[in-house]
Amino acid sequence: MRLPVMPPVQPMLAKSVKGIPDPARHGGLVFEPKWDGFRCIVFRDGDEVELASRNTKPLTRYFPEVVEAMRRQLPERCVLDGEIFVAIGDRLEFEKLQERIHPADSRVRLLAQETPAGYVAFDLLALGDESLVKEPFEVRRARLEEALADVEPPVHLTRTTTDPTEAEDWFQQFEGAGLDGVVAKPLGAAYQENTRTMLKIKHERTADVVLAGYREHKTSTPEQPLLGSMLLGLWHEGRLHHIGVSASFTAKRRAELYEELQPLVCEDLSEHPWGEWSEWAIANPDRVPGTQSRWSQGKDLSFTPLRPERVLEVGYDHMEGSRFRHTAQFKRWRPDRDPESCGYDQLEEPVSYDLNEVLGGPSGR
Repeated sequence: MRLPVMPPVQPMLAKSVKGIPDPARHGGLVFEPKWDGFRCIVFRDGDEVELASRNTKPLTRYFPEVVEAMRRQLPERCVLDGEIFVAIGDRLEFEKLQERIHPADSRVRLLAQETPAGYVAFDLLALGDESLVKEPFEVRRARLEEALADVEPPVHLTRTTTDPTEAEDWFQQFEGAGLDGVVAKPLGAAYQENTRTMLKIKHERTADVVLAGYREHKTSTPEQPLLGSMLLGLWHEGRLHHIGVSASFTAKRRAELYEELQPLVCEDLSEHPWGEWSEWAIANPDRVPGTQSRWSQGKDLSFTPLRPERVLEVGYDHMEGSRFRHTAQFKRWRPDRDPESCGYDQLEEPVSYDLNEVLGGPSGR
């Protein structure tokens, strides 16, 4: 493979901002949907197609159906930046995408038929013998539209708009199709690897959740015990469901929290709402705490159960099924809340939106 832009390439990144930014303050912006998948740089040189992840690791063997589509549809020699995704019905499904990273080739090929992936392109780094990384995004986008004018699913060209009002509408609507927010790109920006040149706008929400346990930090010792993460739950139909974790504390705060929570430690796990999970060995279909999966092999996922008597407020961006998609941020304790009152009914439910409309708009396919 010989291209004007060669691997490894670290993708250009985005920094978080609150609200849709004013294009005039940034010298002009282009807005795009923020896709919830695997970031992927595509290198094509004739029959050779390589897919690389955000951290430059190879993805090629996991998505044979995407590779084949790219051989049929992409320009003979090009380098693209985009996202691999899996859609079920009218929504993106990140968990189904994760299942594709499997060591067995037979499993990968079966899933390629059962839950085929797609690719949405949003930047063009090279075309033919020409590198475009130093060109402004406005130029790269125009060249991308021309290069992918005839692509068909599972290859797509992302939608764009320069209208902040339309971007605000996307932000409110597209989450219902499983998207992650909106990205704003400066019109005049070159492609800068591993640099937070873009802006991302994600949903910010809060919820009152039950503290049900904790894991110790990887640096915790008997002499200096440290809390690593809090295990969170919500009540539903008489059961405390694991909804996610809260982490990211300072070392000082980790020590304080460990000490603060010791009076709540539940010595008899059978008396804890999650006691039944202690008998599970490897199978972990619901990603309950204390059990292993192929994503966590080698990690100590044991947890210390706490009597579910404390409530805390956390910040989260969006849900993935019945759980927080990402680590929740600790906001404050809520001594005024009754743990049994903390249920799923408090969570905001995005308005349903058809993914096909996101992919099939006037600026994309």
